[in-house]
Amino acid sequence: MSAPGGGNAVPLPEAFGPEEFACAANVSRETLARFEAFAALLSDWNFRQNLVSRSSLGDIWKRHIWDSAQLAPLIPAEARSLVDLGSGAGFPALILAALRPDLKVTLYEATAKKCRFLAEGAAALNMTVDIRNGRIEEAARQAFDVVTARACAPLDVLLAYTSRFQGSKTVNLFLKGQNVEAELAEAAISWKMKVQTHLSKSDPTGRILEIRGLAHG
Repeated sequence: MSAPGGGNAVPLPEAFGPEEFACAANVSRETLARFEAFAALLSDWNFRQNLVSRSSLGDIWKRHIWDSAQLAPLIPAEARSLVDLGSGAGFPALILAALRPDLKVTLYEATAKKCRFLAEGAAALNMTVDIRNGRIEEAARQAFDVVTARACAPLDVLLAYTSRFQGSKTVNLFLKGQNVEAELAEAAISWKMKVQTHLSKSDPTGRILEIRGLAHG
């Protein structure tokens, strides 16, 4: 069911800020400036609302922005639509929307205050996205080319959410932690899928799941 992929992750410099991100992600100065505006906005909002852990803000470029951006090369060039589940502070959806402006990006978030942040975050990135304030399990079925999620739910639960958004060629990209093998084993009880596992470029214990052909077992 699962195949390893991605090879060995290249070690990142100990200090990883805007310049290191720009080099790793190969973004223009203009795009970097938009990411800097977004990072400043997140830091400001986070003092008033807990969007991400405060301890992670000091390493925002690696822990959040680069962690999200590393999914971009896994998105098929022909993809035109992406849905992000449980978007929270906009990772990875807003980052991917900025890196792939050809995508129509939809974000599902159940908390209204977080949706307001997502709207401001999209404006800071100069992006137009579709923000849907609602529970994923109540969403209308709609096929997307790409489905993403980060720290949304255990894999077996996440796949139940994801199943609402599958088309014949949908690719699902999930950022997961060190318990990924246990989650895959649990999910395999109820789901059929083709899985490729990639090493995270931002976290030596992290993994990226690339899932295709999702069907209920």
